[in-house]
Amino acid sequence: QVQLVESGGGLVQAGGSLRLSCVASGGTSSGHAMAWFRQVPGKERECVAAINWNGDNRWRADFAVGRFTISKENAKNTVYLQMNSLKPEDTAVYYCAADRPNFASVVSPMKKEYDYWGQGTQVTVSS
Repeated sequence: QVQLVESGGGLVQAGGSLRLSCVASGGTSSGHAMAWFRQVPGKERECVAAINWNGDNRWRADFAVGRFTISKENAKNTVYLQMNSLKPEDTAVYYCAADRPNFASVVSPMKKEYDYWGQGTQVTVSS
């Protein structure tokens, strides 16, 4: 069973930056696609960014383009989300997700494609 543990969340002022990390353990393989989602109370969990197993294919939500970057370091079983120019509307719990290893070239922003989830890390952006 794959376990995902996020870190790096916190409180930051608008315009600031944070780097989220997610370490995978327990039966992991470099073949996972991984993604970051976020959720605020009362709203659906939405995909922020996703990356395929070798980093050749990435997807970002419109709100993330130009501000957020997803990257993956297979040797460390870790995926990162670098968030710059943060806005108060970025405040949410951010979740890491991984699919079953399939070494696929495609990447999906759909929740149903991901089988493993972390517990989440809170990001709060003050105005």
